[in-house]
Amino acid sequence: MNRYRMYARADRHGTYYWEDVISRRQGSLKTKDRGEAQKLLHAKNETGRQPHLNRELGRVYLKAADPAFATRTWQDVIDSFCARRHLRESSLERPRRAFAGKHFDPIRRIIITETSTELFLGVIEKAGNASTDHYLRRLHNYALGLGWLPWIVVPPLAWPRRAGKKRRAITEDEHLRIVAGESNSERRLYYELLWLTGASQSDGAELRGEQVDWENGILSFPRKKLKPDDPPCVLSIGPRLSALLRQLPQSGALFPKVRSARAKDRSAEFHRRCRLLKIRGVSLHSYRDGWAQRAKKAGMPERYAQVALGHASKSVHRAYARGAVVTVPSLETYEEKARNIVAFPSMPGPENQNGAEDTALLTLLLPGIRQALLSGDKSRWNRILSILASDPAAQCSVAT
Repeated sequence: MNRYRMYARADRHGTYYWEDVISRRQGSLKTKDRGEAQKLLHAKNETGRQPHLNRELGRVYLKAADPAFATRTWQDVIDSFCARRHLRESSLERPRRAFAGKHFDPIRRIIITETSTELFLGVIEKAGNASTDHYLRRLHNYALGLGWLPWIVVPPLAWPRRAGKKRRAITEDEHLRIVAGESNSERRLYYELLWLTGASQSDGAELRGEQVDWENGILSFPRKKLKPDDPPCVLSIGPRLSALLRQLPQSGALFPKVRSARAKDRSAEFHRRCRLLKIRGVSLHSYRDGWAQRAKKAGMPERYAQVALGHASKSVHRAYARGAVVTVPSLETYEEKARNIVAFPSMPGPENQNGAEDTALLTLLLPGIRQALLSGDKSRWNRILSILASDPAAQCSVAT
């Protein structure tokens, strides 16, 4: 007896459907051709009768569609993943380093179509770290996307949820201790620049004297992680940064020796300095977290802080600034300011055709009388003075 039967639905323009005669479940065969529908129904009934042949039959069909299906291993997926040409070389360094680790050895020579859920879960359990989970999941999804993995090996809910390594910002006290303990003047100035600009360690090391515009007081530099045609980072030079830059070469690399070192060597030197000072949990990247948190605490608008750090996403920027402790002004302060606001009386009438305009002008100029005076518009101020002379309420508002 066949477990599945076939029928056509007139309300679906003749599309054929299957029905399980035991559970009464139904589904579409996604075809209007009776011959194709019968073949699909026959395949469903055969899988129910001879489940032990399902895998072998599947291999035959898959091999006919792609001859490499029967021999392709997970090492082939790793090689393809690490050879994507549309990505920067720096973006592929971490995946290559991760996949070269011993945790991926159990799956390297396994044929993809012979992969079991237990094999992947065994790799995850043995590794026991978030990094292996992350890259194994990326490899799994990459093979699915290419069509090399015909089914999901580990369902989404089965992947473990591990807490990643917590990253924190460097504090001002820690920074001052590091700078004070650093005997190399170039590295000391390099750490100071990272503290003041929030630049990544690579961007800071690549800075050149020609990127400092002393006439306009700005520092402009491209970001290595972005595309060449993306806009550069442009920072205003404050007093401390100005004093720092004047100690560095005015042309060529600002930090020649730091620039010539590899990123991992710069990180290792910084880690050594922190270990000597018994400072734990920070890296050169912590300067970016520290800059973001200081900007948030100081009340810098989020859009400026995002541009300074090169964050296109608000969620990413807020992750950097999440540890900042912001002191919220009391509600009483705002209520007191609201009580001290005095509205200007409207002054429409034939005797003063510009009354409404003058009232609106005064309302706009009150928060910054001094700045408005610098505009030099005499006719505007003559009208304002005439209102002040004729309206005691307006005089009271300006005084307030």
